[in-house]
Amino acid sequence: MPSISSVRRVSRAALLLACCAGALSTAAWAQEAAPTDENDSITVTGRRISQSSEAIGEDKINNVVAVTREALLSAPSGISGLKMLEQLPGFNVQTDGALGLYEFGNSVQTRAFNLDQIGFVVDGIPTGRSDAFGGSPVFRYVDNENLGVVEAAVGAGDVGLPSYSTLGPVVQYNSIKPQEEMGLFVSQSFGDFNMKRTFIRASTGQVGPFRAYVSRTKLDTDLWRGDGTVDREHWEGMLHADLGGDSWARFKFVSNKFNDFDSPSLSRSQYLTGTDVGGKSGRDRGYISVVPNTTPGFAPVPGGPAYSNANYAYTNTLAINVRDDKLYGGTVHAGIADGVWAEATAYYEDKGGYGVSPDTYANSLLQYQRQSAAGIALFAPKGTQYGLSTVGGDRYGLTSKLHWEIGAHTLEVGLWGEVDTYNRTQARYNTTDGSPASAPNLDELVYVRRDYQSQRNTTQAFLKDRVALLDDRLIFDLGVKALNIDYRYGGYRDFNDYYRAGATAGSWVSGWGPQQLRTSYSDGFLPMAGVLYKFDNQSQFFASYAENMALPKGLDDVFSVSLNSSPAGVPTPAPERSQNFEAGVRTNQGEFYASYAVYYTKFKNRIQSIGSILPGTTNVIETFYQNVGRVSAYGAEFSGTYKPRFLNGLAYFNLNATYNIAKFKDDIVTAATTYRTDGKYIPDSAKWIVNGGVTIEPASWLVGNISGKYTSRRWSTFDNSAGSSVKGFTVFSAYVDIGDGITLGPVKGVKARFNLDNIFDKDTLSYISPAVTGDGNFRPLSPRTFQFTISGEI
Repeated sequence: MPSISSVRRVSRAALLLACCAGALSTAAWAQEAAPTDENDSITVTGRRISQSSEAIGEDKINNVVAVTREALLSAPSGISGLKMLEQLPGFNVQTDGALGLYEFGNSVQTRAFNLDQIGFVVDGIPTGRSDAFGGSPVFRYVDNENLGVVEAAVGAGDVGLPSYSTLGPVVQYNSIKPQEEMGLFVSQSFGDFNMKRTFIRASTGQVGPFRAYVSRTKLDTDLWRGDGTVDREHWEGMLHADLGGDSWARFKFVSNKFNDFDSPSLSRSQYLTGTDVGGKSGRDRGYISVVPNTTPGFAPVPGGPAYSNANYAYTNTLAINVRDDKLYGGTVHAGIADGVWAEATAYYEDKGGYGVSPDTYANSLLQYQRQSAAGIALFAPKGTQYGLSTVGGDRYGLTSKLHWEIGAHTLEVGLWGEVDTYNRTQARYNTTDGSPASAPNLDELVYVRRDYQSQRNTTQAFLKDRVALLDDRLIFDLGVKALNIDYRYGGYRDFNDYYRAGATAGSWVSGWGPQQLRTSYSDGFLPMAGVLYKFDNQSQFFASYAENMALPKGLDDVFSVSLNSSPAGVPTPAPERSQNFEAGVRTNQGEFYASYAVYYTKFKNRIQSIGSILPGTTNVIETFYQNVGRVSAYGAEFSGTYKPRFLNGLAYFNLNATYNIAKFKDDIVTAATTYRTDGKYIPDSAKWIVNGGVTIEPASWLVGNISGKYTSRRWSTFDNSAGSSVKGFTVFSAYVDIGDGITLGPVKGVKARFNLDNIFDKDTLSYISPAVTGDGNFRPLSPRTFQFTISGEI
């Protein structure tokens, strides 16, 4: 641990960046923030480690921003991996709850792209798709206490980064190295909604050539709206071995068990007027836990069983998500000669879990009657149905890279291969007596819908050359990657594979049976080029251009369409393709430093997610995907920090601003109609995102921050229908961090942190589930939330 005086000297420079980080900008632990990546990181940080050269992205050809360890440890304890990004320029992040833990309530927009078009990498391991079903969302595999830096390329990521999802943006999460001294770090948090979180990390220190740590997180909290809880148990372990010289090896392990209850999406009218069956209104609407079988309005449907009223589908016992995922990774870095090294990372992921959603008696009865008539052996529905969707599979792969510095050139060449297998079933079962509060009876199948397996086989190769000229004042980055993805799908896709309408009206016959589908996507030349020119030691110009191809997002859902007219699959969607250009300047002056970038991006064959209410439910959103043609975006991103000399380091100011115009370039043509979307704004894309604030440090042991973030108006529909806009809003957050290396007996580094999110209790719609026309569905912004954290190290 550094001394109090040395930490204070560093913090005077570092606090310049804290306003940008908002609630992510106070340190809770002064541990060394060494990312496992050997490359330097451009950082937008809180107190204690930042340097202005890093903050403005010195020596990068593109616009790269980051959240450092100190900023991560200043966030509310337990914040998700996506919520971490919300204070960075260019990112529009909307989450359900102050921590962003609800997997079906996260959206990210950057330039023309959304969450499914961003690549994520954890310690060199690609995380694959961000789908809650079958994917590997990054927040399952990180804890902010174990992260050194989160680095984001907003528009054009490096060709050497492994991802088949990205159309440009790539976010890297790099963990800290195990520390050299034996120790135990403990953090305990308490907050609103009965939130309790305990984080413990035990470190071995240096034992011969080895260093290691293992950590456990246990988080329990109530939902902020509706009845239900969140239960997360998260384990991480890392072993680092020094192999002599510049060579080293690393093994990491992550286990994430997550069990939470759903909360319903809301229509605009539900948010604005009336109450739900639990008597809640507005943003407080949520599922109930008590089955009020004597309440008026919950009487049985005439002729139906006791629990046949559709209102019984509004109970949280039938709204559950359970995940159990594990990730293993091993990296070997071999120093071959001066300026020459090789690195390889092998990884394996085991995915499992299930989700439960309700199904009304009326909808279940309809499906039961049709499928029974087609000869499927089923049980008649007893009331409200237990809808079970199971997910599982595994993912394994290998990345490799060779780095060679020769004269003015720095060459890198690499190869990545991955196999990703995913299984899903979807069916409805009786409970023991038809009550939504009763245990499921998995021996009584009421109807079936899906049972399939998909597989993605990916190969990516790249070559990159950095050329430094004019005594390193002029630098060119030139690179190219080749990407091939083979996709296979087999099994029961949807209802028509089980049963379908017969030739006679009202008759039902056996379906098409399980089907086998296959497609592939390949491009051998995806270029990247960039230039960096240093005017002097303080100012630089940068520019870059990149092309990308991505696997169409939601491909499992696209191929899960079964037709009544034919067993054939739907037409194979074309791969999404993008072109990204950006240019900017950065400067580092005595009292301020800043970067400014402009960009233009376009892509075609966009696959857009669309949300609709799942039949048989009241507020469960089912997502399907549709091609919407071309999209383009242009705009500017600014990040600046000002440290007035006359304040003698007492206060620091920061501002991030994003101006973004993202629009469709084609109409959406269907068999039934044409939707006029050409020239319309893409849904959930804000024209302006502005955030900033002030951090004060009146004493070495006290830091305070208040920050605000403005998100301008967004649309909920593709055609920007009248009445479908969501008004802009501003949210303020604050923190106070007390302690600067305080020692109490055997406990050192004692700190206390107070976080307050949504200070003025802003009540508005934030998350958008878009529709083509009319209006979308929404999730409201969470209310004012308080959290207290105390931490220390032994």
